[in-house]
Amino acid sequence: QVQLVESGGGLVQAGGSLRLSCAASGSSFSRYAMGWYRQAPGKQREMVAFITSGGNTNYADSMKGRFTISRDNAKSTVYLQMSSLKVEDTAGYYCHIVGTGYWGKGTLVTVSS
Repeated sequence: QVQLVESGGGLVQAGGSLRLSCAASGSSFSRYAMGWYRQAPGKQREMVAFITSGGNTNYADSMKGRFTISRDNAKSTVYLQMSSLKVEDTAGYYCHIVGTGYWGKGTLVTVSS
């Protein structure tokens, strides 16, 4: 059983930055591809970014150039650095082990105008 715990969400003004963290339990973190997803009120969950076990990254088009995903295998943690935040980035952000049913409970990001 793997647990994922997100942190780092909060209220930020448009144009600001936040860094989200997702800490994973267990000893196999380095083998996982990890993803960040988000879900805004009334909308479907969407992929934000993912990072493979080898460190290759992929981003949704609307996040390219503004968000950066990274990982620290020694800390079993994946990060999402978000900059130039927009009001439309307001959502719950969730950590996920790609290809599995493991999800975190999410952290809320609210961007004010």
